[in-house]
Amino acid sequence: MTETVFGLVTDYGVYVIFVSAFLSCLALPIPTSLMMLTGGAFVASGDLSFWTVGLAAYCGAVIGDQAGYIIGRYGGAPLVERMKKSPARSAVIAQASTLIDKRGGMGVFLSTWAVAPLGPWVNFIAGATRLSWRRFAFWDVLGETVWVTLYVGLGYVFMDRVATVAEIMGDVIGFLVALVVATGAFFWLRAVMRAHREKSPRNRLKDQSV
Repeated sequence: MTETVFGLVTDYGVYVIFVSAFLSCLALPIPTSLMMLTGGAFVASGDLSFWTVGLAAYCGAVIGDQAGYIIGRYGGAPLVERMKKSPARSAVIAQASTLIDKRGGMGVFLSTWAVAPLGPWVNFIAGATRLSWRRFAFWDVLGETVWVTLYVGLGYVFMDRVATVAEIMGDVIGFLVALVVATGAFFWLRAVMRAHREKSPRNRLKDQSV
């Protein structure tokens, strides 16, 4: 995978970084983080400019996020329901929904870099639930700044160990996503148990006696 990405960046430069960042924000399985790490390595070797790599990745990501938000905005609930037909996709959408419900704009911010695999789904959900566009755009722009700076910067610093850094960052992000999923499952289970207790016959009798 690393050699393929290196070959693409060698052949197409910042254009492939822009396209990969854009498409990955629409839930296409593209290794954009590795693309940016590679771009950073090319900056360190003097083959590319930091500003062109950073700007290409940043513009691609922001435009992709905005496109996802618009798709969710105009596709609405029916679009989300169609997406849920896949069990795996349904679980991811559920976590994205929880992130938006509980964190709002901060959830958008975290989804761009800290839990990036949820990012595309957060974009769709934010649009479908009609989260304010200004709020979405503000936190999205801020979050993508962190994401692009982090990965291009790591590629620049560790230009000789891009594959290792990509693997480590993948593990870290995977852990954070798992933590978010586990936390969401915990609160969901607690809410279900609380609702069950409130509906139990004993509690209904107590309410009637009062």
